Amino acid sequence: MTSAAVLGAGSWGTAYAKVLADAGTTVRMWGRSGATVDEINVGSNEGYLPGIRLPAAISATQDVDEAVAGADVVVLAVPSQTLRSNLGAWGDVLTRARAVVSLMKGVELGTTKRMSEVIHEVGGVDPARVVVVSGPNLAREIALEQPAASVVACTDLDTAELVARACAAPYFRPYTNPDVVGTELGGAVKNVIALAVGMAEGLGLGDNTKASIITRGLAETTRLGVRLGGDPATFAGLAGVGDLIATCMSPLSRNHMFGANLGKGMTVEEVVAVTSQTAEGVKSCSSIYQLARDHDVDVPITEQVNFVVTEGRTPQEVVASLLGRARKVETA
Repeated sequence: MTSAAVLGAGSWGTAYAKVLADAGTTVRMWGRSGATVDEINVGSNEGYLPGIRLPAAISATQDVDEAVAGADVVVLAVPSQTLRSNLGAWGDVLTRARAVVSLMKGVELGTTKRMSEVIHEVGGVDPARVVVVSGPNLAREIALEQPAASVVACTDLDTAELVARACAAPYFRPYTNPDVVGTELGGAVKNVIALAVGMAEGLGLGDNTKASIITRGLAETTRLGVRLGGDPATFAGLAGVGDLIATCMSPLSRNHMFGANLGKGMTVEEVVAVTSQTAEGVKSCSSIYQLARDHDVDVPITEQVNFVVTEGRTPQEVVASLLGRARKVETA
């Protein structure tokens, strides 16, 4: 039987731990909070997934070494901008596993590195053992066992298959893919596009507007991903358009709801003050914009969202700026 450690006890980390357990994998979770760990050990995580019962195959600890001891698969489910510091504190724990899975969807501030690159650099993990799980992964729906599919990406397909087997629950269908770059960038950029869609909703704009943002957001995500070596087909699949639709349109999406509050006139600081969970698009929009600039890729929606988050521009100014751009051929 496969065993897994899940490092991080937030919504998606807990939901993915449940997927693993329901697929027959024994799971030990690591959490920073003693109260959360105690709750998981009696079968729930009310702070993040209220009302969800967790399988008996899941246990939890505050000791990271205890969590990873003997694990075939180590899953990283911490906020993307804390990954480097967490890996530095954990030492060589990742080198003991057959596969290291990233659930994180972001680009690191300052370095513009993808999460798999940080895992390789700081954790000392061979890229052939780094796996990225991404797709339309709204944590609560998955924890409720509503049918969903996802991408399990790794440059080594045997490693990808190991992880896919470990998480193939009756309600969760994993597809393997060798395109780590495209899978990661699809997951990171869609959070920024979801902020823009949320802003449109907050402004009272309708489905035509939101569909236009999603479609053009997919275009700029694909441009950036292909420039960095991603496969165009990835962006037409679960890790691209699938994840984009779910994150942009669902009220369960933290990025969508954060953008909606901005559209209603709240400042970034005001939204942060009333939000208890991480909206990765807010954290990563400036690093994604910088990554695009470094590679001379035009990303107008990401650019404007970055201006709202970092410079205090209003959503109304963003709409005017995007509509005022020079016309061009749609596929460009």
